Amino acid sequence: MALLPKRVKYRKCQRGSRAGNASRGTSLAFGVYGLQTLERAWITNTQIEAARVAITRHAKRKGKLWIRIFPDKSVTSRPPETRMGKGKGQPEFWVAVVRPGNILFELDGLTEETARESFRLAAAKLPVYTRFISRERTLRA
Repeated sequence: MALLPKRVKYRKCQRGSRAGNASRGTSLAFGVYGLQTLERAWITNTQIEAARVAITRHAKRKGKLWIRIFPDKSVTSRPPETRMGKGKGQPEFWVAVVRPGNILFELDGLTEETARESFRLAAAKLPVYTRFISRERTLRA
């Protein structure tokens, strides 16, 4: 089940800016373990879903998973071999804009080894470098 907004005010978005670091969503709010980005990117709804499936399969549906990002930005594209002009293309897919420091996923109710391996499998599906964080480590640092 792909993530996308139920309704949007405007179907077509401008590209926007990805500069700077994340200012919100940078600390663990729900779980004990988290997956944090180290670079900026657009993460598509299919990439988020692939990472979610990888985590739940490895965790054998034990514990609780929170997805902390949501793809609420539409990306348009023109049909192939179309001449210039004639306006902007149709929305093709949805992305979540992530900046360094954003928490992508959180887990609770699993051992650290299981959570670490689940996040390693999920990170392979994502286009950004990530790191594993835990609540104990973030309190000390």
